[in-house]
Order: sequence, then structure tokens, then C-alpha cells
Amino acid sequence: MRHLLDTRTLAKDDAMLILDTAEDMAATQQREVKKLPTLRGKTVVNLFYEDSTRTRISFEAAAKRLSADVINFSAKGSSVSKGESLKDTAQTLQAIGADGVVIRHPASGAPERLARSGWIDAGVLNAGDGTHEHPTQALLDAFTMRRRLFGDASRGRDLDGISVVIVGDLAHSRVARSNLWLLTALGANVTFVAPETLQPYGAREWPVTVRHDFDEAIEKDQPDVVMMLRIQSERMHAAYFPNEREYARNWGLGDARLDALPERTLVMHPGPMNRGLEISSAAADSHRSTVLEQVANGVSVRMAALYLLLSGERSSND
Repeated sequence: MRHLLDTRTLAKDDAMLILDTAEDMAATQQREVKKLPTLRGKTVVNLFYEDSTRTRISFEAAAKRLSADVINFSAKGSSVSKGESLKDTAQTLQAIGADGVVIRHPASGAPERLARSGWIDAGVLNAGDGTHEHPTQALLDAFTMRRRLFGDASRGRDLDGISVVIVGDLAHSRVARSNLWLLTALGANVTFVAPETLQPYGAREWPVTVRHDFDEAIEKDQPDVVMMLRIQSERMHAAYFPNEREYARNWGLGDARLDALPERTLVMHPGPMNRGLEISSAAADSHRSTVLEQVANGVSVRMAALYLLLSGERSSND
């Protein structure tokens, strides 16, 4: 791997390599000294054109625990706010010798543009681009599923036959898209649940079951995992549902639906959560919830991705 731009084109073998390498990274994080010398002398730039808490902090922690030098770049307060182009910013990063660039951008396709442009030699990791993809979130979600479902036997395991129901604002969710492609490659069966107004365009042509009724999905799909997504009101410029109360009643994971889930079902959420809207506090804080595990596992997965892209190990696939 030279870059990590999406999961749609990520080979299953490469995905499994990242997940299994993350197991090794997770083991090092149980030690008293968590730092590894692996990327000493490398420079990683966090290039964030959108606000972020979990992802930016997670990538920063991952790079520092691999002993890389980290530069945090925010579009606010930089020359970007004065109109500087992505090309000019990239050439600046090239000039300072960046080895890896972690980019979050509101425009779908910006990370690929950066990676393929020739403006910069660094490895590029997509930390979320528009409504397109968020590959490391999908990888940490799959890593969390494997660990919870298979325990100590998770290494080397795919997700063949696992049922995953993803509920919420699918239309604007790069997390849903990245999870669909990765989980499908790993053998899982994925169901999208949302009102028609919040289903992604073209979803019925994808390898996914599309439903509008959450209760029907619980009954028919018997999910091993339910992943709740927040309403991304900042990306909405029209009314996609009548009101929040109706949305919570029809598509929220409230206490009654939590009780209706099979006992084995995991409850996931990429955060930030809107408690009382798409998920109740009882569901978010229950023993089924993996929300905090996802955050912790994100560091291990991003350590694995940075290590595989920047340590000199490359697969034959670009």
C-alpha cells in the first residue's frame, strides 16, 4: 500500500493485514512504555480542513506512539483561510519533507487528488472526505467487531456471515459507505435502515439490503451488530424528516428496541452521539455498547495504517 484512500478499492488481503497488524499494535499499548521507535525520523502532517476531535487526536496519538514527528495543520488560522489552494499547501508540505499526510477535507475526492497529483511524495491517508469515505473508521469498526465477537481468536478472522445493520443518516455518511465496502469484502451481510430521504443515492445497486423499518430489520436480519449514525444537520439544506421526535420514534435505538435486540447484538456508534435522538443513554452506556472501545481501538488501527504506509513496507498494490 502506498496510500489509504478508501475501502471500496482496498483489497481484502490488505484490509486483513491492517487488522492483524493492529492486533500487534494493541498489544504494545498494554505495556508501561507505549512508544515504539518504528517511525523515528518520519514526519506526519495532520491536514484538517474540517473540525474533528476523535479522528485528529487518534491520528496524533498513533503517530507519536510510533515516534514520528507530528505537525497539526488546521485550515482555520492558516493561509487556507486566505484562499491558498490544496496544491500550494501540498507543495509547502513537500518542501518541509512530510513523509505522511493525514487529510480530512469537505470535498469528496480531495485525498485522492492529493495522492495522485504528483504535488507531494508523501503517503496519504484519508481521514474523511465529504460524504465519500472514512476508511480508518471502517477499519477500527471491523477491528472492534472482530475482538468483541471472537475474543482471543480474532486474529486472522474475517467477518463471514456476520449481520450488520447500519441505521440513520446514511445519505450524508462517509462512515456508512466505508463500512459497507469493507464489511462486504470481509464477508458480512449489511443492511441500511433509514427513511427514503436519508438513503444514499444508488444504494439499491450496492451489495446491501435497503430497509425503511428498523423493527423489521431487527426481526428479519437478527443483527450481530447495530451501528447507529448521527443526523448530520450541518450537511442538510432541506427537511429530510418531519421532526426529531418522529425520527427518534421510528429510527432511534431507544430502550424498547434495545430490549428487542438479540442478546449477542453489539451496539456501535462512530460519535459524536446525539443522546435521545438516534440513541438513548441506556443503549449508549449498556454492556453491549462498544463506543469507547471504538475510540481506543482507533489508535491501534491508525498505528497499523501509518506503520504499513510509512515504514518502508509496501505491497504490490498502489
